[in-house]
Amino acid sequence: MYLEDVYKEFLYDLEIKNYSPRTIKGYRNNNKAFLNYLKNEFEVEEIEEVTSKHIKSYMLNLKNKGLTELYINGIHKCLRSFFRFMVEEGYIAEKRNPILSVKFMKEPKVIIKTFTDDEIKRMINAFSNNNYLNLRNKLIIMCFVDLGIRNLELCTLTHLNIMDTVIKIQGKGNKERHLYISPILKKYMIKYERMKHEYFKDKYMIDNNYFLSRNGKELTVNAIEKIIKEAGKRAKVRDSIRCSPHTIRHYYAQKQLRTGLDVYSLSRLLGHESTAITTRYLQSLNDENILEIAKSTSPLSNL
Repeated sequence: MYLEDVYKEFLYDLEIKNYSPRTIKGYRNNNKAFLNYLKNEFEVEEIEEVTSKHIKSYMLNLKNKGLTELYINGIHKCLRSFFRFMVEEGYIAEKRNPILSVKFMKEPKVIIKTFTDDEIKRMINAFSNNNYLNLRNKLIIMCFVDLGIRNLELCTLTHLNIMDTVIKIQGKGNKERHLYISPILKKYMIKYERMKHEYFKDKYMIDNNYFLSRNGKELTVNAIEKIIKEAGKRAKVRDSIRCSPHTIRHYYAQKQLRTGLDVYSLSRLLGHESTAITTRYLQSLNDENILEIAKSTSPLSNL
């Protein structure tokens, strides 16, 4: 059977499983690039012809192009899903799945650099409360800081997701989780909702999202990125720090760990599939931070 035919079937299966358009795009592009490599380098076009040597050759090719181990492992996961689909559909036997003998690359220990407390304060204060757009931008930053959510999760928030003290988040793979709304965040949400209602009362509303553009449309991931970059610019954040929603997510994770939250609970709040992903944030804390945590968790002091 031709790989190209199974590939098309695989993409439809992702839609049936209700994967997000962004996730499907990643699976589509990464697996297509792999199939092109097989065809161009080895003239391999059928399932039965693929071996682990072909896959290892592709991984080495990616490494030779200068891609990081972390990035290559992300591609590896996409390929694994494709081959797992072929096993599930009976196109190859489990024991003959060639990707099972291809190991993930060892990733170097990454020190995640993020904002200081002072930089976060300056970014929040970079926007005033005097009009809808400024207050919206301020609240967007506050939500990232206080909830640790992903950019796309914030973009897709609707009023139905917002309760009195809890926000319902639709995460990766449509996995749902609930996050606590702190009193200070709630205070600004009330201000925002009042100003939003006033701003749009005579305008035609296109979308029902919680955060909207000046024209009443859903904010895009790129639009949010620009807001965070502008906040970083106004706050004079260090040049070595990338001003993005994901960097604020790093800040949220490290701040939670510094104040004593355990890795398992943090993993749940972040919507991670496993604590292995969350542990990367812990590795980025220096010894001084760890000692500070230990002060508040001393067994004898807490008897």
